[in-house]
Amino acid sequence: MSEDYYIGWGTLALINAGLAQSKNRSGLNWFLLSLLIGPLATLFIVAWDKLES
Repeated sequence: MSEDYYIGWGTLALINAGLAQSKNRSGLNWFLLSLLIGPLATLFIVAWDKLES
């Protein structure tokens, strides 16, 4: 795999951590989860509030 893939995945994990913190969730937990499931974590963070409503 190319380095660009790893850089993109890591950047997404950082973005997800910030997004999670803005929604009063644990940034570290979401960062680590994002490293494992990537874009699915973004979907969960964004959809979580809508599911609780």
